[in-house]
Amino acid sequence: MADTVFVLNGPNLNLLGLREPEIYGADTLDDIAGMLEDRARELDLTVDVRQSNHEGHLVDWLHEANAAGAKAVLLNAAGYTHTSVALHDAIKAIAVPVIEVHLSNPHRRENFRHHSYVGGAARGTIAGFGAMSYLLALDAAARL
Repeated sequence: MADTVFVLNGPNLNLLGLREPEIYGADTLDDIAGMLEDRARELDLTVDVRQSNHEGHLVDWLHEANAAGAKAVLLNAAGYTHTSVALHDAIKAIAVPVIEVHLSNPHRRENFRHHSYVGGAARGTIAGFGAMSYLLALDAAARL
Protein backbone atom coordinates (compact mmCIF):
# COMPACT_ATOMS: atom_id res chain seq x y z
CA MET A 1 0.00 0.00 0.00
CA ALA A 2 2.98 2.30 -0.45
CA ASP A 3 0.99 4.30 -2.97
CA THR A 4 -2.09 4.70 -0.72
CA VAL A 5 -2.86 7.84 1.25
CA PHE A 6 -5.44 7.48 3.98
CA VAL A 7 -7.70 10.54 4.33
CA LEU A 8 -9.28 10.48 7.77
CA ASN A 9 -12.05 12.87 8.73
CA GLY A 10 -13.41 13.46 12.21
CA PRO A 11 -16.67 14.50 13.81
CA ASN A 12 -19.32 16.47 11.98
CA LEU A 13 -17.44 16.43 8.66
CA ASN A 14 -20.22 14.20 7.35
CA LEU A 15 -22.28 17.41 7.44
CA LEU A 16 -20.01 19.38 5.10
CA GLY A 17 -21.99 21.40 2.60
CA LEU A 18 -24.80 21.84 5.13
CA ARG A 19 -23.03 22.89 8.33
CA GLU A 20 -21.87 26.51 8.48
CA PRO A 21 -21.01 26.85 4.77
CA GLU A 22 -19.72 30.37 5.43
CA ILE A 23 -16.88 28.73 7.40
CA TYR A 24 -16.48 25.30 5.81
CA GLY A 25 -17.67 25.94 2.25
CA ALA A 26 -20.35 24.37 0.10
CA ASP A 27 -18.43 21.22 -0.89
CA THR A 28 -19.61 17.98 0.67
CA LEU A 29 -17.23 15.32 1.90
CA ASP A 30 -18.18 13.28 -1.18
CA ASP A 31 -17.22 16.26 -3.38
CA ILE A 32 -13.85 16.48 -1.64
CA ALA A 33 -13.34 12.71 -1.97
CA GLY A 34 -13.99 12.99 -5.70
CA MET A 35 -11.47 15.82 -6.06
CA LEU A 36 -8.91 13.79 -4.12
CA GLU A 37 -9.48 10.69 -6.24
CA ASP A 38 -8.97 12.72 -9.43
CA ARG A 39 -5.79 14.33 -8.12
CA ALA A 40 -4.49 11.02 -6.73
CA ARG A 41 -4.75 9.44 -10.20
CA GLU A 42 -2.62 12.28 -11.59
CA LEU A 43 -0.02 11.56 -8.88
CA ASP A 44 -0.13 7.76 -9.35
CA LEU A 45 -1.58 7.38 -5.88
CA THR A 46 -4.79 6.01 -4.44
CA VAL A 47 -6.77 7.52 -1.59
CA ASP A 48 -8.78 5.78 1.07
CA VAL A 49 -11.24 8.39 2.38
CA ARG A 50 -13.03 7.73 5.67
CA GLN A 51 -15.10 9.67 8.18
CA SER A 52 -16.19 8.95 11.74
CA ASN A 53 -17.74 10.86 14.57
CA HIS A 54 -15.92 8.54 17.01
CA GLU A 55 -12.40 9.24 18.24
CA GLY A 56 -11.49 5.56 18.64
CA HIS A 57 -12.20 4.87 14.97
CA LEU A 58 -9.67 7.55 14.01
CA VAL A 59 -7.08 6.00 16.33
CA ASP A 60 -7.75 2.53 14.88
CA TRP A 61 -7.45 3.86 11.31
CA LEU A 62 -4.11 5.53 12.10
CA HIS A 63 -2.86 2.16 13.36
CA GLU A 64 -4.28 0.48 10.25
CA ALA A 65 -2.54 2.95 7.92
CA ASN A 66 0.75 2.18 9.65
CA ALA A 67 0.25 -1.61 9.53
CA ALA A 68 -0.69 -1.37 5.83
CA GLY A 69 2.44 0.61 4.99
CA ALA A 70 0.49 3.60 3.69
CA LYS A 71 2.45 6.44 2.08
CA ALA A 72 0.83 9.06 4.34
CA VAL A 73 -2.27 10.05 6.27
CA LEU A 74 -4.18 13.27 5.76
CA LEU A 75 -6.05 13.89 9.01
CA ASN A 76 -8.79 16.41 9.56
CA ALA A 77 -9.57 15.59 13.17
CA ALA A 78 -12.14 18.42 13.31
CA GLY A 79 -13.11 19.13 16.93
CA TYR A 80 -10.76 16.41 18.21
CA THR A 81 -7.87 18.55 16.96
CA HIS A 82 -8.15 20.68 20.09
CA THR A 83 -8.93 17.98 22.64
CA SER A 84 -7.46 14.61 21.75
CA VAL A 85 -4.33 13.46 23.48
CA ALA A 86 -5.26 9.99 22.17
CA LEU A 87 -4.88 11.14 18.55
CA HIS A 88 -1.63 12.92 19.40
CA ASP A 89 -0.26 9.72 20.94
CA ALA A 90 -1.47 7.56 18.03
CA ILE A 91 0.30 9.83 15.53
CA LYS A 92 3.50 9.71 17.58
CA ALA A 93 3.26 5.90 17.76
CA ILE A 94 3.22 5.29 14.00
CA ALA A 95 5.87 5.60 11.31
CA VAL A 96 3.54 6.87 8.58
CA PRO A 97 3.75 10.65 8.14
CA VAL A 98 0.57 12.48 9.11
CA ILE A 99 -0.44 15.80 7.60
CA GLU A 100 -3.00 17.77 9.57
CA VAL A 101 -5.67 19.32 7.33
CA HIS A 102 -8.29 21.97 8.06
CA LEU A 103 -10.78 23.67 5.78
CA SER A 104 -10.76 26.85 7.84
CA ASN A 105 -7.83 28.57 9.51
CA PRO A 106 -8.18 27.71 13.22
CA HIS A 107 -6.02 30.72 14.18
CA ARG A 108 -8.64 33.09 12.73
CA ARG A 109 -11.35 31.53 14.86
CA GLU A 110 -12.18 31.19 18.55
CA ASN A 111 -9.24 31.06 20.98
CA PHE A 112 -9.93 27.45 22.00
CA ARG A 113 -9.24 26.41 18.40
CA HIS A 114 -5.73 27.89 18.41
CA HIS A 115 -4.14 24.87 20.11
CA SER A 116 -3.80 21.61 18.17
CA TYR A 117 -2.81 18.35 19.82
CA VAL A 118 -2.77 16.82 16.34
CA GLY A 119 -0.48 19.51 14.94
CA GLY A 120 2.00 18.93 17.73
CA ALA A 121 2.54 15.39 16.47
CA ALA A 122 1.91 15.79 12.72
CA ARG A 123 4.58 16.21 10.05
CA GLY A 124 2.91 19.45 8.94
CA THR A 125 -0.36 21.36 8.77
CA ILE A 126 -2.31 22.81 5.86
CA ALA A 127 -5.27 24.98 6.78
CA GLY A 128 -7.48 27.80 5.63
CA PHE A 129 -7.90 27.01 1.93
CA GLY A 130 -11.27 25.26 2.04
CA ALA A 131 -11.45 22.02 0.04
CA MET A 132 -8.16 22.98 -1.62
CA SER A 133 -6.44 22.30 1.74
CA TYR A 134 -6.93 18.58 1.08
CA LEU A 135 -5.48 18.84 -2.43
CA LEU A 136 -2.46 20.78 -1.18
CA ALA A 137 -1.94 18.15 1.52
CA LEU A 138 -2.16 15.37 -1.05
CA ASP A 139 0.44 17.11 -3.20
CA ALA A 140 2.69 17.36 -0.12
CA ALA A 141 2.13 13.68 0.71
CA ALA A 142 3.12 12.70 -2.83
CA ARG A 143 6.48 14.39 -2.32
CA LEU A 144 7.30 12.71 1.00
